[in-house]
Amino acid sequence: MTATLTETFWNNMSKIHVVLLGAGGGTPVPMSPLARKEDTAIWFITSADHDTFKAAKAGEGADIYLCDSAGKMYGTIKGRLSVSDDSEKLDELWSPMAAAWFENGREDDSVRLMKYTPTEAEIWATDGTAKYLFETIKANVTDSKPDTGEYGMIHF
Repeated sequence: MTATLTETFWNNMSKIHVVLLGAGGGTPVPMSPLARKEDTAIWFITSADHDTFKAAKAGEGADIYLCDSAGKMYGTIKGRLSVSDDSEKLDELWSPMAAAWFENGREDDSVRLMKYTPTEAEIWATDGTAKYLFETIKANVTDSKPDTGEYGMIHF
């Protein structure tokens, strides 16, 4: 199950547009994840003065909280946040979504790239709201447990 769940994780993460990122003991904040299975990493573009970037400079542990019906995944990810000076990676990840946050776009002096390296995740991956509702109704009618998708721990 873990290999399949790991594949599901990376496939679903690529569809998720917002997560809550908690780092440095601060309150988790909404951030746009850029998941890349080939890097075994989740990237974030942020500002040099953002608290999460300060935590990344310190190389602190960080948690990602998932609750996304579009990405069909819920749960928590534990990992480490670090600063990346990889200009080519930043160019690869840059998008109009990121540009909206910076006055001078990609050339803004405050643009920073963070790399999140997951160590473990506890996730629930679903087949979507319609199946969830069907399974819940079916369970109530048949007195059985609903099959709401995959659940498990992933160790990266």
